[in-house]
Parts: sequence; structure tokens; C-alpha cells
Amino acid sequence: MEKISIDKLHDLIPDMGEEHLILDVRTPKEFSEGSIPGARNQDHESVDSIADELKNYKTVYVHCKMGGRAQKAAEELEMAGLTNIVCVSQGGMHRWMEMGWEVE
Repeated sequence: MEKISIDKLHDLIPDMGEEHLILDVRTPKEFSEGSIPGARNQDHESVDSIADELKNYKTVYVHCKMGGRAQKAAEELEMAGLTNIVCVSQGGMHRWMEMGWEVE
């Protein structure tokens, strides 16, 4: 599984199209307090319920607050057979907010 930092994800976003998805696996409450523009929320504990849908994307970037839940969710999705998962394991939403980058 490929792993990248939140800084790298930030750099990739301007070139992303509809075939890419940013999947935020924090809780819905955390997501509602601020998220990366265009990101989709699915709690890490139920991420396997959307595995079939995620197969339709070229790349799914999985992130959370710090990286731990993203790692667990990414591993679970790979166990479900997905090969398009990139784990944002360094930094997460905590760093995104620290940097003052755009949030919804």
C-alpha cells in the first residue's frame, strides 16, 4: 500500500479529477467541524460497507486526524480486495488545520 503525507495530498489536489476520491474516515462529528473540500466522510469502523463503490475510483486517498484510523481503514479496504488505496498516514486533518489550508 502506498503511503503519503497530508502535505503531499495537499499538493496533489489541484490536479485531481472525478476519478479520485479523498475519503475522510473520522467520525461524522469530527468531519462536520471541518473537512478537506470535496472529501467524503465514512467512519473508519464502517468503511468496508462502501468497498464495492470505492472500486470505481482510480485512486482513493484515505485520511483521518493523525493517521492511525486511516491506516486501519486502508488495511481493511485492501483486505476487501481494493488495489486503488493510498493511505495518508502522516499528518492528517490535524496538520491540515495547523497549516491553515482551506476547509469546508
